[in-house]
Amino acid sequence: MSDIEGVYEDLEADVSLEEFREAVEAKVEQMGGLADEETAAMLVAHEVGESEVGGIADIEPGMEEAKFVAKVLSIGEKRTFERDGEDEDGQVVNVEVADETGSVRAAFWDDHAEAAIDELEEGQVLRIAGRPKEGFSGVEISVDNVEPDPDTEIDVQVSDTYTVEDLSLGLSNVNLVGVLLDTDSVRTFDRDDGSEGKVSNLVLGDSTGRVRVTLWDEQADLATELEAGTTVEVIDGYVKDRDGSLELHVGNRGAVEEIDATVEYVPENTPIEDVEIDQVVDLAGVVRSADPKRTFDRDDGSEGQVRNIRVQDATDDIRVALWGDKADLDVGPGDEVALGDVEIQDGWQDDLEASAGWQSTITVLESESSGPGAADDSSGSTDENAGLSAFAGDEAGSDAAAADDTGRTDAAASADTASTDAGSDDPDDGEELEFTGVVVQAGSPVVLDDGETTMSVATDADVGLGEEVTARGVVRDGHLEANDVF
Repeated sequence: MSDIEGVYEDLEADVSLEEFREAVEAKVEQMGGLADEETAAMLVAHEVGESEVGGIADIEPGMEEAKFVAKVLSIGEKRTFERDGEDEDGQVVNVEVADETGSVRAAFWDDHAEAAIDELEEGQVLRIAGRPKEGFSGVEISVDNVEPDPDTEIDVQVSDTYTVEDLSLGLSNVNLVGVLLDTDSVRTFDRDDGSEGKVSNLVLGDSTGRVRVTLWDEQADLATELEAGTTVEVIDGYVKDRDGSLELHVGNRGAVEEIDATVEYVPENTPIEDVEIDQVVDLAGVVRSADPKRTFDRDDGSEGQVRNIRVQDATDDIRVALWGDKADLDVGPGDEVALGDVEIQDGWQDDLEASAGWQSTITVLESESSGPGAADDSSGSTDENAGLSAFAGDEAGSDAAAADDTGRTDAAASADTASTDAGSDDPDDGEELEFTGVVVQAGSPVVLDDGETTMSVATDADVGLGEEVTARGVVRDGHLEANDVF
């Protein structure tokens, strides 16, 4: 056995003996006689071992070379460009390739570009060697050598349109259809070259999950033009990592367009009674009460804002702090909401509370509740959607509990003017009264509606939206000061 064969036997890399011999001969020639075949073989073995990667996820921009096997997902168009100081134009074709660990854009230059157009097919498996670098949408590979590898199987999807669960780090040319769950404000920033950039965020959901979409520059204003609940298609996005989570980014080459389609999004909600501190969870329920927005000064001198709401599902209720722009959301008592990625923290008097920050989504859902009877029908149900209906109240109750600009509710305002609306049937001050109705506001005061009259009730009783209760007490200034609520 020769020295070259001995070194090759110890080499744990997917390269043929013939290729290894050629590399050793080239190394001997490169060293100008300073290294014999055995030394050159060891140098080549080291270089080969360093360049072999376990998967695309292991490729980093600082590597001199990366060798890997991947499946062709998509083949871009051939583009030509002028090289400085050369008469002949250059050409390049970008090919999206992937394995089970991720995907990467591979740039095929000049002769390789011609071959990519003429010979490559989607779904084909290739053995690639190239130089990694930081590209426009993450790590890219500048291809040096490539050959087909029909004997290797790679279990990845080849698709024109992706779902949320199909996304993987490094994917580009991504088209995805989803329902718009949340939007964000447009923010500006200064680039290193002195120019100003813009960025905003959307959150999309489909039947497989949800994903945050980051819009850059020309696309950023779409966050203020699109409305939650509409169906949109992301065109030519690319996937990046942020704090351990995948995000879909859209630059000037991509787009987000509203389309006429129906997309189902069903969050996997955690029952409120099951939440634990330091968890990040999805919740759903009905807003029982909403406090006014408060502003405060941060340590850096900037101004922040927060608004607290209390959300109830079929199992329990919890205070939710809405921070920043989320404090401006038009949400009030009676609204059904879905809360995504909220963090459970230690709240006031050791109660748990949920914190909705920049990474969270707040979606107001359409109510399909069927009136006060729904509370009785579903009171024992563990189904989350049934729990939403149970506490929503009827349509009249939801309308009556809608908040006005003063922070009070229409139901409370109508109770204040009950004497004008009800005429001679209005109770007199000091009169003892027993009133039965559905709770359309669970805050302070509690507001009851019996279908004809709305009554404001001063009480500390803990009641829930949609419950039918009876309050007994004395009327003072058009309000019922309750001694008993049952």
